[in-house]
Amino acid sequence: MSWWTSVLGGALGYMIGGPLGAMLGVAFAGNFSKGKSNFRGSPKDYQPGDKQRVQAAFFSSVFSVMGYIAKVDGKVSKSEILLAQQVMHHMQLSEDMQKVAKELFNQGKAKDFNLDEVLEQFRSESHRRTHLVRMFLEIQIQATYADGILDDKEHEALKYIAQKLHFPIYELKSLIQQFSATYNNQPTVEDAYVILGADKSLTNKELKRAYRRLLAQHHPDKLVAKGLPEEMIKIANEKTQKIISAYELIKKNRGMR
Repeated sequence: MSWWTSVLGGALGYMIGGPLGAMLGVAFAGNFSKGKSNFRGSPKDYQPGDKQRVQAAFFSSVFSVMGYIAKVDGKVSKSEILLAQQVMHHMQLSEDMQKVAKELFNQGKAKDFNLDEVLEQFRSESHRRTHLVRMFLEIQIQATYADGILDDKEHEALKYIAQKLHFPIYELKSLIQQFSATYNNQPTVEDAYVILGADKSLTNKELKRAYRRLLAQHHPDKLVAKGLPEEMIKIANEKTQKIISAYELIKKNRGMR
């Protein structure tokens, strides 16, 4: 049974509890009738750390925090709304899933949105899985670039979010640089090193090791196993492809086999 089937009608949302459960409950209550729910589970079926529970928490956190970041500069631009819609489309969400994602996005824009509580619960629900937290931040970074600019308020918001998730700021800086490099349609060799988070002084052997480590962090199957919703696997696949392309560009530049 998928996490989406389990959460229909808001049942799993209420079982998760906390701000994430409440937001899921509101999102579903506003878009589905009670008769549409076919949930037959019980609280004991979804203990902390359960894959479906983590996936539901990731989904609700991603879109609500995306809404918060969109408004952090005091307004929500058309490009930021479009970006959220593009992410939903990119994930090939069903019409029902898009309704819930949009509602979560709107809740994140609200004045009473409690960012701290949401981040604390997400961190707890994900059992501090670093790979999941990294993917979460990469999606938020993508959201900040919706208008092509990462302004100071957005940057500070990202730093604050990373700190709350106990994610190293120096790694956040690296993620921002990596995304900026991939923002170019035709990355240069210099961009390729940034994407891999590697220094030009690395030997071929060291470079290969860094490449494999980065590839492992973004392996779609591993991320899904840790709690990434299946709907986001396309984003993970594209990130993996960019890493591979960057490595191939460097290999060609170095004359590596």
